[in-house]
Amino acid sequence: MKNCVLDDLKVKHEVLLTRKNIQMETTNGIYCRYKYPVLTADHAPLIWRYDFNPVTNRFMEERIGVNAVMNSGAIKLNGKYYLMVRVEGMDRKSFFAIAESDSPVDHFRFWDFPVLMPETEVPDTNMYDARLTAHEDGWIYAIFCAERRDPAARPGDLSSAVAFAAIARTKDLKNWERLPDLVTKSQQRNVVLHPEFVDGKYALYTRPQDGFIDAGNGGGIGWALVDDIIHAEVKEEKIINSRFYHTIKEQKNGEGPHPIKTSRGWLHLAHGVRGCAAGLRYVLYLYVTSLEDPTKVIAEPAGYFMAPVGEERVGDVSNVLFANGWIRDEDKVYIYYASCDTRMHVAETDIEHLLDYCFNTPADDFRSIKSVQNIYKLVNKNKAYLASLK
Repeated sequence: MKNCVLDDLKVKHEVLLTRKNIQMETTNGIYCRYKYPVLTADHAPLIWRYDFNPVTNRFMEERIGVNAVMNSGAIKLNGKYYLMVRVEGMDRKSFFAIAESDSPVDHFRFWDFPVLMPETEVPDTNMYDARLTAHEDGWIYAIFCAERRDPAARPGDLSSAVAFAAIARTKDLKNWERLPDLVTKSQQRNVVLHPEFVDGKYALYTRPQDGFIDAGNGGGIGWALVDDIIHAEVKEEKIINSRFYHTIKEQKNGEGPHPIKTSRGWLHLAHGVRGCAAGLRYVLYLYVTSLEDPTKVIAEPAGYFMAPVGEERVGDVSNVLFANGWIRDEDKVYIYYASCDTRMHVAETDIEHLLDYCFNTPADDFRSIKSVQNIYKLVNKNKAYLASLK
């Protein structure tokens, strides 16, 4: 018996998957957004969501719903672009799935099966936000958040949770080896593996925090060296990028993907969080650390690099941009970012533009009058230049 409803679903799904993306005009000279999200809940394979058999699904109802796709790690392998996406079901459980494309900006397709991530002895209630690092030891690592219910929660408290930095590794994105969770003194939700050994050790960017949501006394983005990635333990932690009062990162900040090595330093993409009347506002910012000393910040422009605009502000968790994946492709850089914990986007730029932005944009001087003085400097510089043309 021909299933006309299923045929119609397949046609519409294929139209979505093959839609060509359109580069939009830059508004700041630094990067270009693309018009369409690269992945949405509607991109999820039909075979995940529908029972195709008309005997057991005569109304062709969706059996397993997908609520959102977001916060993907990213990597280029053998000429193809891969996103390790956080997929959230309608049951609120997140899992990982790999989407693949020959293009960095469109035509991403999920593999038929999501990632069946191995677990440790302590089962994960939820797992999400994987950062992918192709390390010089030859492995591809995913460090992600493993969320579990707080064992100290009082009876009736069904929201208290604890976060662990989970570690897994692979050679092909298909077969995963789960390693023990990172041992650390505080909760960790944003841990990123540096792509190179430092002093013969594995280097981690951390984000210590007192609770599952609140950073508390956690000072910002940390740095730690571990001897053995298979039994990784943070014994000493140094804050290298701090939170500050009345900035875009006063509440929290965290490393995004692993930094990109450039001729002028390690280029970092991070997120900053501040409170406002609408709740927490997440934006993205850049900073650069020294090649000789990766813990030393040598450039950091004031304010945000990217913030949600237009339809990006609408979703499950409004007013949020989050990125934990980017790909350097020769000199081009593709930034994969999620808006409002709902969908995945891409923006395109290049190393030269990003470094120019980082080293030639004023830093934050933390006072209104200083911001005005920076505008005065730029206005006077422009006036002098325009006068020289006469």
